[in-house]
Amino acid sequence: MITWMQRHKKYLIITVWISTIAFVGAGFVGWGQYSYGDKAGSVAKVGNVEISMGDLQKSYSRLYKQYNEMFQGNFDEEKAKSFGLQSQALKQLIDQALILNLAESYSLSISDAELLNEIKSQDFFYKDGVFNKDIYKSALSRNNLSIKEYEADMKKELLIQKTLKLLPVQTNENEEKILNYVTNIADKINYKVLDNSQIVIDTSDEKLKPFWEMTQQNYMNEVSYDISYIQNTGGEKKDALRDYIDFKKGKLSDDVVITSANVSASNNIFNDETFTKISKLTSTSPFMKPIMIGDTYYSIKLEKVNPSYSKTYEQAKKLVLPVYVNEQKKRKLVELAQNSLATFKGQSTGFITQMDTNVFPELDETDTADFLSQLFVNQKKRDFITLESGKIVLYNILEQKMLANTQENLTISRLKNSMFNVGLINTLKNEYKTEIFIEGL
Repeated sequence: MITWMQRHKKYLIITVWISTIAFVGAGFVGWGQYSYGDKAGSVAKVGNVEISMGDLQKSYSRLYKQYNEMFQGNFDEEKAKSFGLQSQALKQLIDQALILNLAESYSLSISDAELLNEIKSQDFFYKDGVFNKDIYKSALSRNNLSIKEYEADMKKELLIQKTLKLLPVQTNENEEKILNYVTNIADKINYKVLDNSQIVIDTSDEKLKPFWEMTQQNYMNEVSYDISYIQNTGGEKKDALRDYIDFKKGKLSDDVVITSANVSASNNIFNDETFTKISKLTSTSPFMKPIMIGDTYYSIKLEKVNPSYSKTYEQAKKLVLPVYVNEQKKRKLVELAQNSLATFKGQSTGFITQMDTNVFPELDETDTADFLSQLFVNQKKRDFITLESGKIVLYNILEQKMLANTQENLTISRLKNSMFNVGLINTLKNEYKTEIFIEGL
């Protein structure tokens, strides 16, 4: 029998493959059953792709069904809320949208012929070995889907698949043997999941103000600029230049109106280009030559720079509060874990491996993969693991053994592609801006 520490140290180098396997199930497999919504009904926007409330409801319903099956019909809305099911559903849609943005950047698309081939490959639309249009229409109708909606969704799913196939990952023979060995290391554990919903934070001014005092440099007012400007609408450039010269000399005619304003990055009455030029004006060179915005020329003079300064406690309070609560919950959750570790009593599992991503009802697949990847390299028999999501899992290893199974359906290629997909998503998050329009997600 290999010792517990030897098992966990020897194969550390390949645990990154295992830790990403949940991504396949949670992010890429089964995507595509969603539809775009108009801007008014959007809950989020990723690059050029909008996510509608209808998209979110479909994604949520699919996840709810999966959890309900895991709980053998004993899943309810209260549990869904505690598991952050709506956030999980939105995350899947955001990841999907990132890939769709990438597809657009490559000018990829799905032809009608490709769509038809995919639809005709689905046996449940067949009768007597032949594709049947009536069965096709009836099946969609029973699921409250129009043909147009279903085919649009199918095209998105195919587009994601086509995009990912452009990014192949190479493997070698020895990796498969190593994988089979590592995935057969099994632990039986007792565990308990802690999350910050169990933590209550005192947010009185007595507690919050000292935190603000230590971090007030993070809560600064913006630099702003007092300016004056004149406008030339519908005229030629030479008219704007003539007024600009008179503006500099202080010899403007009485019929030219000088307007005063205060502008900042968040209170910009012009456009970004104009604001950037204003920010570069100085007291020794305060005038900006006419710049055209729309059909109007603007000549601008810097009057005063208002430097950044710390907001007062009352001004910063709304911004400080969520940061304080988040930090305090993290700290207190760790304290709770430390104080509970020696005596906690949780739930026990059967023998689990790094591939068992559906064994913890309290964790989604991403959290499960995160936990298992850390569990199988941790050298402590009893410990706690902090997940990227913020949850903490207390565990006690009860027993270990080597399984004799061969992972017939699991390949190094699949794992490496999963790892690549995770890295790809993280890269795309930096490339395409994500805006969320619904509170609490």
